Amino acid sequence: MSKEDYYRILGVERDATKDDLKKAYRKLALRYHPDRNPGDREAERRFKDLNEAYEVLKDDQKRAAYDRFGHAAFEHGSGGDGGFGPGFGTGFADIFEEMFGDFVGGRRGGGRQSGRGSDLRYNLEISLEQAFAGAKTTVRVPTGVKCDACKGSGAAGGAAPETCTTCRGAGRVRSQSGFFTVERTCPSCGGSGQMIRDPCRSCGGAGRVQREKALQVTIPAGVEDSTRIRLAGEGEAGVRGGAPGDLYIFVSVASHRLFRRDGADIHCRVPLPMTTAALGGSIEVPTVNGERARISIPSGTQSGETFRLRGKGMTILRHQARGDMYVEAVVETPVNLSDKQRKLLQDFADAGTEEKTSPESHGFFAKVKELWQDLRE
Repeated sequence: MSKEDYYRILGVERDATKDDLKKAYRKLALRYHPDRNPGDREAERRFKDLNEAYEVLKDDQKRAAYDRFGHAAFEHGSGGDGGFGPGFGTGFADIFEEMFGDFVGGRRGGGRQSGRGSDLRYNLEISLEQAFAGAKTTVRVPTGVKCDACKGSGAAGGAAPETCTTCRGAGRVRSQSGFFTVERTCPSCGGSGQMIRDPCRSCGGAGRVQREKALQVTIPAGVEDSTRIRLAGEGEAGVRGGAPGDLYIFVSVASHRLFRRDGADIHCRVPLPMTTAALGGSIEVPTVNGERARISIPSGTQSGETFRLRGKGMTILRHQARGDMYVEAVVETPVNLSDKQRKLLQDFADAGTEEKTSPESHGFFAKVKELWQDLRE
């Protein structure tokens, strides 16, 4: 059966640059790599063809020979000028190492996989008061923990694992395909470089079991929404004694029924009786730390006017300081008036003092009258 054209295998035109070849090879090699397609013979074949095609086309001399003689240039015993024997190539392991480094588990020449446990995420919601003062809380995380029966080794009785006889502890094996050397994860040990003859019955040889772990988390005062807290080594236990992962606590601050946070500042809308706004007086407002603060209200206060309370806001993270609190006055119109109250308000309206007592509304409607007059003319 005739071999497929190298350019077609890589999906490039015959005038493709070296950069085009490299990009095409990288994309397809990642797609068809055996570690990503275990047991898929078609992917393995495609992967082998990709390596062979790129090995030839990336080299100017071999590419020139291929363009002139085709596949015959590399057949053993070829009589064509410029032919290359099977020992000409450098091998796929060098190609993949050059382009991907240790992307698929360990650099060329060995080194076993670490078996490190996965990092875990826990979403924790706290109140605004807890964010202000800081808190200590307990979280329960379902995760893989070290097996007590085998002490994390994965072997019955805690025995030490044996060196894999297939890869001799390297975690990688090589196979020869023509003039290519292909390196892949050891099928016997899965890349760990070790084998367990008698697996632990409690964990099945993994060295870890699933349990719920209770951890105490310290929330610092002044923490903000979406803050991430890292607990090193509190993630999933590693496989067969591997290093544990980390636990990341993602903090969210719940909405408050009275306060709105803006960085280190606190905002609060306070309804103000019309009489207090008109005559002046004082009111007490709550603060985020549970205390009370008194505000003097000047006579004639309008809706939307804001009063600043210095140092009554949120705790600033890692600083011995606090933000400010801003109180916005919302003047409330009286409702459910008694006959006496209604008469008093009517007498006030009949006094005809709107120009002095309500200058803003009086000025607005005066401008409206001028506008209507201009439209009639």
